[in-house]
Amino acid sequence: MAVEPAKRSSPPPDQDRPAPRRAARLYGPLLAFLLASGAFCASWIARGTFPFGDTGRAVNDQANQYVPFHRALWDLVHGQAAGDVLFTWRGGFGQQFLSDYHTYLGNPFSWLAVLVPRAHVDLAVFAITPVTMGAAAAVMCVYLGKLHPGPWWQRGVLGAVYGLCGWALSDASYIPMWMWGLVALPLLGIGVEWCLEQRRWPGVALLVALAWAGNFYTAMMATMAACVLLAVRLILLDMTGPQRLRAAWRAGTAAATGILLTLPLLLPSFLSSGAAQPTKAASFDPVRIEVFLTGMLPGTYLWGGRPRLYVASLGLILAGSFLFNAAVARKTRLVWAAATLLVLLSFQFPPTQYAWHGLAVPNGNPYREAFVFSGMLVVIAWLSLANRPRPLHLALTAALLVAATFVLRHTNDFGGATWPAVLGGGAASLLALVLLALGEKRRALVPAAAVLMVCVVFAESTAAAANADARRSRERWAKPIATSSQSITRHFEAVRSVDGWPAHRTDSGSPQTSYNDALALRAEGPQYYSSYLPEATFRALEPLGYGYKNDGRTFFGADNPVLDAIFSIGARVRPGSAPDTWTGSKFPAPPLVTVRSGPYASPNPAGSVYAHQEDVLGATVYQVPPVTRGGSAEEQTYAARCAPGSAAFWYSPALYGTLASGGTERPLEDRMAGVLPLGEVPASGVLDVTVRTRTQNATAGEHPVGCLDRAALDRAVGRLTATGATDVAAGGHTIGATLPKGSAGTAVFAMTDVPGWQCTAGGKTAAPVPFHGLVSVPLPPGADRVSCSFTPKGLAPGLAGAALSLLALASATVASLRRRRVRT
Repeated sequence: MAVEPAKRSSPPPDQDRPAPRRAARLYGPLLAFLLASGAFCASWIARGTFPFGDTGRAVNDQANQYVPFHRALWDLVHGQAAGDVLFTWRGGFGQQFLSDYHTYLGNPFSWLAVLVPRAHVDLAVFAITPVTMGAAAAVMCVYLGKLHPGPWWQRGVLGAVYGLCGWALSDASYIPMWMWGLVALPLLGIGVEWCLEQRRWPGVALLVALAWAGNFYTAMMATMAACVLLAVRLILLDMTGPQRLRAAWRAGTAAATGILLTLPLLLPSFLSSGAAQPTKAASFDPVRIEVFLTGMLPGTYLWGGRPRLYVASLGLILAGSFLFNAAVARKTRLVWAAATLLVLLSFQFPPTQYAWHGLAVPNGNPYREAFVFSGMLVVIAWLSLANRPRPLHLALTAALLVAATFVLRHTNDFGGATWPAVLGGGAASLLALVLLALGEKRRALVPAAAVLMVCVVFAESTAAAANADARRSRERWAKPIATSSQSITRHFEAVRSVDGWPAHRTDSGSPQTSYNDALALRAEGPQYYSSYLPEATFRALEPLGYGYKNDGRTFFGADNPVLDAIFSIGARVRPGSAPDTWTGSKFPAPPLVTVRSGPYASPNPAGSVYAHQEDVLGATVYQVPPVTRGGSAEEQTYAARCAPGSAAFWYSPALYGTLASGGTERPLEDRMAGVLPLGEVPASGVLDVTVRTRTQNATAGEHPVGCLDRAALDRAVGRLTATGATDVAAGGHTIGATLPKGSAGTAVFAMTDVPGWQCTAGGKTAAPVPFHGLVSVPLPPGADRVSCSFTPKGLAPGLAGAALSLLALASATVASLRRRRVRT
C-alpha cells in the first residue's frame, strides 16, 4: 500500500479511518515509555551504579554540575533560597539565575526534584533521564501513528527505539536539559501534521512553546528537523498549491507565536550569553568518514566528541529495507531517503553544522544534533514496517549491516557492544520480523514476534547503555565522585551551622564536591559554574586571585582572609580531623555594604595580586618581597624574606605541578589554584618554596609571595565595619542597607557589577559605578539609605513579546470557537 494519500482537497486520508477507543490509544505510548525507561534503568542495575549500587552519588564530575541547580530549584520552591528566579545570592557573589534556569532546568521533568526531600535531589536528577527517554518514546509513538496507521505495539517498539538512540544513551543521558530535545522533535512533528490538517493552530503554537521552553540548542535543532519533516510532507501529500501555502503559513506563524511565548526566557538568555565571559573560539573539524560511519553501528561508543548516530539493530534493518519495499510508492521512498541522507551529510559540512548549532559550534560534543538523524531513521523504519517489508529485503539489509560492521571493525575506538548488537540483536530482530511476516497467514506467530521484538530492543539497548556508561566513565573528564553521601550531608550541616546571611557570607570551603558547591550547600562563596557567568564577574574576580577554569566560566574559592574581608565572608567550613567530617568557624567581617571616602592606591608593586587586593580593600596589609629564583625548569626554587609570624601566601597562575614549603606539599593547578596559603613565616624570616612543574617555559612571575600582617587586616576590617552599613536586607533580587548618619563618599556593595543592577541612594536614582569590578553608588549629601535591584536584560521586552503572543493565541481560540458555534 502506498504511503501517499489519494487525490483529495482535504487533509491526508489517515484521518478518515475510525478512531480507536480512547484507552486503546494509550497502549502504544505506554509500551514505548516502559520499554525505553526500563531499558535505561536496567543498564544501570547491570552496572551497579547509583542509584542501584555503591559506586558513587553521581555518574561523573560533569553530571554533578547539574545536581546543584536542581537543589537550587528545590530551595526556590520551598522558600529556602537566597534569591529568586531572577537572581541568586548563592555562588559567584551574586549572579543572574533566569538564564541558568532556562538552560539547566528547562526540562519540565526537572520539577521532579522539588517532590523529594532535598537530601535526595540527586535521585530525582537521575530519574529525569529515564522519564524523559520514556516520554520521547511515547510521543514518537503518537507521531508515527499520524504518519501512517499500524498496530499500536509496533509503533510502541519503534518509539522506544527512538528514545534509546545512541545520542540519548551516550551524549545526553547525563545532561538533563539536552534530553528535552529528544521529546521536542516528535512534538513538533505532531504540530507539523496538525498544520497539514489545517486545524489546531493554537495547539501547534503551544507545542512549539513547550519545545522551546527547554534547552535552546536542542529546541532549535528539533525545529530545524521539523522544517525538514514539513518539506517532505508537503512534497508527498497530494495537495493543491494554495493548500501547501496555507499549511506552510500556519506552521510558520504557529512557530513564531510559540517562540514568542518563551521570549521572557529566550531573550534574557540570549543577552546573557552575549555578556558572558568569552571562551576560546570553537572550530569544527569533521571526523574521518570511517569514524562517522562507525557511529551508525548499534551499540558503538566512540571516544570524545564524535557522532553517536545509531539506533537499535531492529530500527536499522527496517530503515534499510525501506528502500527495497515496493509496497511504498517510489516517490515516497526517494523523498524520505533523500531527506534523511541530506540531514546526515549536513553533519559533516561545516556551514550546515554551524547552522544546526545556531551559527556557532558550542563547547562539548559538536554532534549535538545527532538525535535528528536517529528520529529520521525511526520514521522510515516505521513506514517500511507499516507496509510489510518482505523477508528477503530484511535479510539483505541485515547482511549489509554485518558486512559494514566487518569493514569498519578496525576503526579507532571500535568495540564494546557493537558485535553482540549486530550479530545477536540483528539476528533476533530479523527472526522477529520474519515471524511477523509469516503471521499474515499464521496469526499465532504474531504474539511471538511481538514478544521477541520487545525483548530484543530491551536487551540490546540495555547492553548498549551499559557499554556507553562504562566507557564514558573512563574518559578524562568523567571522574567518579569519591565523596560519600555521609560526607556531603555533614558538609551541608556544617555550612548551615555558621550561616549568617545577609549579615555575612559563608564560604563552603574546599575540597569542592561540585562546581556549584555554593548552590548545593546553601553557601554564598565565589564557587560557581555557568555558561552565562558574566565577563564582568571574571574581570572582577580573576585579578584578585580566585582560581578558575573553562576559560573563566567556572570559579573556585580561595582561603584568603583579605578576600574574605572584601566580600564580607564571615564564616568558613573546612574538613575536620576525622574522615568525612567538616567544621565551621566564624570570624569578624565587614558588612555587605561599606563606605569608602576616596580612591586608594597600594604601595606594593603594581600588577601583583596582593596590590590589587589592597586597592579593593582600601588598606595596606601585605608585605610583597622580592624573590630569588633558582633550580631548573622542572624543579624551581624560590626564596623570600618576610616579617616573622606573618601569614605567607603564594600565587603562580602559570604553573602546574607540586608546591612544597615548610614541610608541606600542595598541588598546583595553574589558574585553577588561585591564591594559596603557605602558613606562618618562620622566626628566621626566610621563606623557601620549591615548585616541581611540568609546565614548559613558565615561572611563578615577579611577585608570587605576599606576607599578610594580620593586625593591619584586623584594623582595616574594624574600620570598614564601623563606617559600613548598620543594617543590610537582601531580598530575592534586591539589596538595601542603612548607613551611619553623615556617611559621605561611595557605598560599595560586595557583589560584582553584572549587567542589570539599578540603584538608589537617599531615595534618588543613582547609576551604579564600577569599583574594581564591584557595584558602587556615589552618596549624595545626607544619604543614609542605599538600595539596588537586579532585572535581567531583555526581561521587559520578552514579557511584552509573550503578551502579544498570548493575545494572538486568545484571538485565534475565540475565532475558532465562534466558527464552530456558527457551524453547529
